[in-house]
Parts: sequence; structure tokens; C-alpha cells
Amino acid sequence: MATLFAQFVAGYTGRSPEFRGRGEGQQAAWSLTELQALLDEWIIAAWQNRPHDELRDPLHPGRAFTPNEKYAAMVEACGYVPVALTADDYVELLPARWNAINAYGIKVARRTYDGPELNPFRQQSSGITGHDGKWEVHCDPYDISRIWVRDHWNGGWITVFWTQLHRVAAPFGEMAWDHARARQPGATEAELADAVESLLQRASLGPGGPGGPKQDRRSRRVAARTRAAQQLPASQKNPRPARNDARPQAGSQEDAPLAEVIPMPIFDPFAEADKPW
Repeated sequence: MATLFAQFVAGYTGRSPEFRGRGEGQQAAWSLTELQALLDEWIIAAWQNRPHDELRDPLHPGRAFTPNEKYAAMVEACGYVPVALTADDYVELLPARWNAINAYGIKVARRTYDGPELNPFRQQSSGITGHDGKWEVHCDPYDISRIWVRDHWNGGWITVFWTQLHRVAAPFGEMAWDHARARQPGATEAELADAVESLLQRASLGPGGPGGPKQDRRSRRVAARTRAAQQLPASQKNPRPARNDARPQAGSQEDAPLAEVIPMPIFDPFAEADKPW
């Protein structure tokens, strides 16, 4: 598989000098990250849909199947069990960026995220030399109230909240924040948070409400999309519970013992193949 892919990549030198292509030294070489992304795309688009001699069926010995065809046949014969994503899986799929952890916290789009969880990592290197020691940060474009920082030292994720979260009652996304930044280019972070809160309050009153001047079309569209994101189930918006300083009262449902969780067994094709038919 490696040769089938590599022979078309710029900078390919072949298995020995006599197989080296023309102009190899003059062509631009791929970085390791770009090469990995290109390989992933090639596996999905080409390799998985290419017939393989090793993938033959006893009932059809004259035909070679592709990996996707054999997988589809296995699912049709044995079925499958859909497994829900965990909270960590949800965070893994969010857009990623690389930031330094400074003394004041982490800066994302002119917003400051900070918390005591960052204390051991302030002004420290993550150890990832390919990103100059910065830390991998995942953000939810529909809820900017928090970010998730990958703990490159100990593993797992660190949830860090926005320092101006107390200024805005309702959650909102990047669209509302960018709208406020475009309207007030020189505003401070606190002023931008207040501008977003004012926008959401005026939108909640409706076009005839006493919230001040009539909003323009752009502001109404931003507010409408923000409200639509707020109406999603909590499990779809935030994989982690929101920060709450309140403690459950005695005798509440939070004090009740949790029921035993019995996991559903997952189909194992290798174990199934060893069973007598």
C-alpha cells in the first residue's frame, strides 16, 4: 500500500537510485503533517474502494472485493451495534487550535480563558516541538463559554471557562461575538461581552420591545441563530456540565444512589469466526 501511494507524491525517491524520478530534487516536498492528511484522504478515497486479491469469497472465487464491499457484507450478515460518542470523543471532534498558556490564561479571539486548573502549566512548554511547545485547544463554535485544553503531560482534557462569562446570561457562539467585534473594533473584552448581552436582550424582547432602537437585518439574523443554538439539548451543546457553585440539597435526587450500569456487549467478528457453525 505504501508504494502505491508514495509513487505519486512529490519528492518520492524510489526504493533505490535507479528508481528515482526526474527532477526529484527540484520539486517541493510535503511536510509530515501534510503528508499524513494526504495519506488519510487517499486511503478513504482510493484504497478502501480498490479490489484486493486477498478479499475473495468462497462463493465467488473469480471476483476480488474491495474493503468497503467486504465490510458491507459483514454488516449485512452480522449486524452492528451503534455506540454513542463519549464526552471525550465529542471534545476530540471540535475545531482545534494551538495556544500558549500565559500567566493570565489563554487568549482565543480576544477572549481570555483562565482557571486554577492551568496553574501547573502557565508559561510552560507542552513538549510538542512541532507546534513550538504550544498547547492543543479545542473550541465549540456554538458555545464560547469554555474551552478544552489537552493535557500533554498527564493525558485527558482540562476545561477552562471564559473570564467574562458572568457578564452574559445566555450562552452564545462565535457568530454573535464576531458581530460585536465588527461593530466595535476598538472595544475591550468586557465591552464586547456587554455588547453581546445587549444584543441578546433586545432580541428576546422582539421587534416591538422597549429595548432601544430597531435592530438591523444582520443583528436580527445573528440573534436568531444564537437562540436556535440555545434551544439544542444540553447533551448536544456541552459535553461537560456547566460550572455551578450551588450544592445539592439533602434528600434531593442528586443524593440518590446510582443504578448499576450493565454495558451492552459489542460484536467481535474474530470471536464469532471461532464459533462452530
